[in-house]
Amino acid sequence: MEVLIGSEAIQSRVREIGKQIARDHPEGAPLLVGVLRGCVILMADLMKSLPIPHEIDFISISSYELSSQSSGAPRLVKDIGRDIEGRDVIIVEDIVDTGHTLDFLRRTFLARNPASLKTVALLDKKSRRERDVPVEYVGFEIPDRFVVGYGLDFAERFRHLPYIAALSPEELIREAPARSLGAASK
Repeated sequence: MEVLIGSEAIQSRVREIGKQIARDHPEGAPLLVGVLRGCVILMADLMKSLPIPHEIDFISISSYELSSQSSGAPRLVKDIGRDIEGRDVIIVEDIVDTGHTLDFLRRTFLARNPASLKTVALLDKKSRRERDVPVEYVGFEIPDRFVVGYGLDFAERFRHLPYIAALSPEELIREAPARSLGAASK
């Protein structure tokens, strides 16, 4: 496993993003919507770094089924539990890859008339983008590698790592369970 982004760099960048969000929302109270499950660690750290009042909710989208590659057809698994009309909403994503999932989320939320809609993504793989989606708060742009750690997984493994690491094709084959594969990029 090759470490791409260390824990200290992640923590520093998350704090900077928290300050940016606070500057953009001086009156406070944005609704952070975490995209499960990869966002959990980022969401917790971002919440701690935000010096303004805010609320949270979670949504779950599936676009991977049984592979490590996105199907390109996201589907809603768990919706948020509140009305967002007139609210400042910030989607919190672990990674934006092709953009299909974020495009789906943006269309879904924009149909509900929020006052504003922005996105935080810890990782951005712009080289794989198929949908033109705005990402207002980016932690790090990364190369086209399969990454794990800091919430991102491979077959539900490696989420606990405090850093972002790349798995080589050999490691992916070795680590792949006989059953189905999980997802670690969107």
